[in-house]
Amino acid sequence: MSAAEPVDGLGDAAHPGTGEVTATVIVNAPAARVFAAFLNWEGQSQWIPFTKVRVVEGDGGEGSLVEAVTAIGPASLRDELRVVKVNPPFEVRVVHCGRVLRGPGSVRCTAMSGDRTQVVLHEWFHLPAGPAGKVAWPVLWPGSKLGFTGALKKFGRLVEQGRL
Repeated sequence: MSAAEPVDGLGDAAHPGTGEVTATVIVNAPAARVFAAFLNWEGQSQWIPFTKVRVVEGDGGEGSLVEAVTAIGPASLRDELRVVKVNPPFEVRVVHCGRVLRGPGSVRCTAMSGDRTQVVLHEWFHLPAGPAGKVAWPVLWPGSKLGFTGALKKFGRLVEQGRL
């Protein structure tokens, strides 16, 4: 199954949207350890800014529903994602299926020499507000890219320090 293939029961959310973001980091740790740290859904609260993550259905593996709530002051955004594929220690695929954030995403861990791992996070979000969202995306994309990259770098540091 590729990230573009539909996932049963998730409707249009399983199809890639036009808002595409990729972030990459090299982590000085073996792929199995990096992968396990990423699948620690609640641990993501430590490296995704202003966000509390929890598993609301399932055990965190395939079929689970994960909720991430990002709050800055009184404003908050709830992201629901369904875990659709877990292929240890290489790949996790999800579908963001909430009311606002929708679209597939994946994290891939590639083992490198010297017990290093390349982590690639790729998201294909559906843009809200129709044509206005498509016009706004080029303005929003750099911030999204910086945010994802910064979070992934913090993730890498926490794994290297043994804190995840």
